[in-house]
Amino acid sequence: MPEVTITLSGPDEELAVFGSRDQHLRQIRDAFGVKILPRHGVVRVEGEHDRVELVRQVFEELRKLHGRHQAISAGTVAEVIEATQRAADPDRSENLEIRDGNRLVKPRSDGQGRYLKALHDYELVFCVGPAGTGKTYLAVAIAVSALRRGKIKKIVLVRPAVEAGEHLGFLPGDLEAKINPYLRPLLDALHDLMDYDQIRRYMGNDLIEIAPLAYMRGRTLNDACIILDEGQNATIPQMKMFLTRMGQNARIVVTGDVTQVDLPPSTVSGLADAVERLKDVPGVGTVFLDKSDIVRHPLVQAIVNAYESAEPARESGLRAAAAASDHPPPPAGPAASG
Repeated sequence: MPEVTITLSGPDEELAVFGSRDQHLRQIRDAFGVKILPRHGVVRVEGEHDRVELVRQVFEELRKLHGRHQAISAGTVAEVIEATQRAADPDRSENLEIRDGNRLVKPRSDGQGRYLKALHDYELVFCVGPAGTGKTYLAVAIAVSALRRGKIKKIVLVRPAVEAGEHLGFLPGDLEAKINPYLRPLLDALHDLMDYDQIRRYMGNDLIEIAPLAYMRGRTLNDACIILDEGQNATIPQMKMFLTRMGQNARIVVTGDVTQVDLPPSTVSGLADAVERLKDVPGVGTVFLDKSDIVRHPLVQAIVNAYESAEPARESGLRAAAAASDHPPPPAGPAASG
């Protein structure tokens, strides 16, 4: 396996380059998917040839910064990593891929490409689209990558605890157990991007927090990526409350499907309202995905098509049957279950 050895000049340089408790080494390791073995001021890097060479360049740049008596923080390391990757692949920003260690996440449709570009370009992003278009997955993927690179210090994953036919009180357990089913899709995305032990460690250290929307009131979140999933089920006051949690160096992503609102019929969706209200505000990006962006099992797109066309076809069939029997058609409504 290709490897390279870097020798540091002394304890001061070692502390600056390695970071407190080897924090910077973990950043570099996670960014390039290599093995880094430090020992007595000597660093051995093992991995694929191209990645090992990029890591060597990162270490050399960090050593130059230390030699110029510049402080090296996690943010500095993240900037050096990005600059090195950009120099090695000038078209990388156009590829809009998320490389996190050995994992590579790429857009699988034109809509997803627009979504990833918006996530890079804007501090507040609304993504509206049907199930299966990767709204939540891509937002979580870019947040995890930013956390590992040291660009943010925390990920906060949020969902409204709105029922679709059941009530919280009917579920067993304490409040945490009652809320867990609503947060499950966010956990599924995390488990696909990170190892189980790593998720537990990050949650234990409060680097990743999963919470219901109601718990956001009164907070200010700095150096964080905050993702609100199922945003169509937030009311207008709740959406305003959530969006104003943004602190310094924070990014907010709101995802949802405005055709799947579980609020009372007379209540306006906070997501639909915010998209319209903030459409001309600088720094806010809105991306609309559609059926062509569905990337789940091929049957999902067929199911969405069937449900979208079912109601007009049903009404037409009822009217035809009524005309044949000289009886008025029943009022349109949900199909009866057999």
